[in-house]
Amino acid sequence: MSLRTDAVNHVSHGNIISPDIKGAKITGVFGESVFTLKTAREYLSDEAYKSLLASVRGGKKIERAVASQIASGMRAWAEGKGVTHYTHWFQPLTGTTAEKHDSFFTLKGDGTAIEEFEGAALIQQEPDASSFPNGGLRATFEARGYSAWDPSSPPFIIEIGNGKTLCIPTIFIAYTGESLDYKAPLMKAVESLNKAAVTVCNYFDKNVAKVTPTLGWEQEYFVIDEALVNARPDLVQCGRTVFGFTPAKGQQLEDHYFGSIPERVYAFMRDFENESYKLGIPLRTRHNEVAPAQFECAPIFEEVNIAVDHNILLMDVMTRVAKRHRLVVLLHEKPFAGINGSGKHNNWSLATDTGVNLLAPGKTPKTNLMFLTFFVNTIKAVHDYADILRASIASASNDFRLGANEAPPAIISVFIGDYLTKVLGDVESRVNSKFDEQDEAILKIDLHRSIPELLIDNTDRNRTSPFAFTGNKFEFRAVGSTANCALPMTILNTIVADTLNKFASEVDALIEKGDKKEIAIMQVIQKYIVASKKILFEGDGYSEAWHKEAEKRGLPNLKTTPVALDAMVTDKAKQLFKDNGIYTHAELEARHEIELEKYIKKVQIEARVMGDLATNHIIPAAIKYQNELLKNVSLLREAALPEKLYKGQLTLLKDVSTHIQQVYENVHAMVEERKVANNISDTREKAIAYEAKVKAQYFDKIRYHVDKLEQLVDDELWTLPKYRELLFLR
Repeated sequence: MSLRTDAVNHVSHGNIISPDIKGAKITGVFGESVFTLKTAREYLSDEAYKSLLASVRGGKKIERAVASQIASGMRAWAEGKGVTHYTHWFQPLTGTTAEKHDSFFTLKGDGTAIEEFEGAALIQQEPDASSFPNGGLRATFEARGYSAWDPSSPPFIIEIGNGKTLCIPTIFIAYTGESLDYKAPLMKAVESLNKAAVTVCNYFDKNVAKVTPTLGWEQEYFVIDEALVNARPDLVQCGRTVFGFTPAKGQQLEDHYFGSIPERVYAFMRDFENESYKLGIPLRTRHNEVAPAQFECAPIFEEVNIAVDHNILLMDVMTRVAKRHRLVVLLHEKPFAGINGSGKHNNWSLATDTGVNLLAPGKTPKTNLMFLTFFVNTIKAVHDYADILRASIASASNDFRLGANEAPPAIISVFIGDYLTKVLGDVESRVNSKFDEQDEAILKIDLHRSIPELLIDNTDRNRTSPFAFTGNKFEFRAVGSTANCALPMTILNTIVADTLNKFASEVDALIEKGDKKEIAIMQVIQKYIVASKKILFEGDGYSEAWHKEAEKRGLPNLKTTPVALDAMVTDKAKQLFKDNGIYTHAELEARHEIELEKYIKKVQIEARVMGDLATNHIIPAAIKYQNELLKNVSLLREAALPEKLYKGQLTLLKDVSTHIQQVYENVHAMVEERKVANNISDTREKAIAYEAKVKAQYFDKIRYHVDKLEQLVDDELWTLPKYRELLFLR
């Protein structure tokens, strides 16, 4: 019996595992494993609590003496829940999370065993920095790096089996101060945007003292039976199928989207949702996605730093909980050819401490003008830094998805809907007319009156747009499902901050010349609309016509990761991040190097897996079938039957033989190209060689012939689970 047959039988006889969920209300468990401010109030002294509160809400530094009090209270809370170890939980540039567990247990000088957690251990630890990607920032012999507590993201208890560990969200920096993670730059970008946005808000409302970017991510994923995945080495090692013929039934009937959730998957969903609720992740939505075996979950909006932590934590929770249900979660952007891939739509907005969503139209001319200001500045930011925004979502796995018929193209454009297009057109049409105090009709655009029209227009949003306005937020749809949201959110917050700073400078200059504030604001808005109009596109982003039109407009179309990443190290990018205090030049160069190395390694792994599968699975199975055909033809010839009676067998034999030879020759040629690429010393040139000479030249070609063999070879001889089994058997 083959591993494939055994896996199919396992699925057929599997039992549904019901999650052990106590209580019917989510509110009964929500946040029970999180050291929230409410919990802190119970375990901390007034001094310690006020210090923590000031740090969380105002970013004030916590003194080390007070930190010891906080650590002691945190340990008491955690031990009451059965915790024995703690860890600094951080997000290195691997794209995943990292943690080193230490116990509360220690020995005093006289040998007495005690449990303790000092403030110094809470605030800072020292993981080995040389063992994480650093892009040349750290040498192997310079191993020191520091993880530092981020009080704005609450500690939580993670449960793995019967063990519990206190996780403390931290940033990760080198001994010399450079950031080695995703969180530290994001926090800098959030603060940069806060300062810039408050300055602009104060034109309209002097009471605004803080602006917070918010994020609501939508996580798409596939769920496949564990036994079937284990029988596919490509899924185990690459997260996607490098081979596989599209089944007769895929997603063409459109019957999976929003359909009834399969019972086994439903049980898994309830289980991981319950675990997420305990960790304070505010999941709200679950449903079937378009492709068979594809699903989605989404939370309520949160402050962007916490939302990022929750998303990357959720991916870990989903992966672990799936094992309990003998399932595997596939987060890869394109695990299966011929059907939809997975994205992680980032819904982004701006909230003031006065309770205003800056991307929602208001009820008065003043609030409408404030909305228009932030709306147009965001569009201008995307226009001016489209290449850098594209670089923020570049990865080997997302390259398979971008531009496919369910995902936005690699061309960054902005969709705003018919109504707002008309509003901007009305403002632009006055570009040759100077505003004055007697001509302020344009300032009184009643957006609020048209909110129903606005919402209807944008609910049926353009799914081909990578960056779409959807009522009271912008949806960055091009982010990949495996991505850490921190990078695209760092870039988006930075470019909007930079644009707002320039906007304020231009407005102030006009006011100094004697223009009324509202007139000055509208003049700069008008200028920005004209300057950024080429980024606006309302049509079909999948069409070839759009690619031609985008080229005419001069919009960048950076289709592959090695080329797209160049935007991160241009003079423009270096100036942007320096001006806003996000990355130093060295940090940018390091990240460029790291992302290129990731790309090379991922393509290299996939190429090796393709070679292994072709040599050890595909060709042997095809040769067995080839031998059966040869034996059959020989027996028919011995029986002296006319050749026309077994012409089909001869044609089949010829086709199988041709495809075997093509697979063999192309795999061999691909291996040789890999050897050439591996001898290239320059990282960027090596990445380009892997993309153009290995991936582009051979991946699809080898797959074509393997998939043809899958159609021809006896089903009983084929060792890899097929798409019809992977996607439809649960």
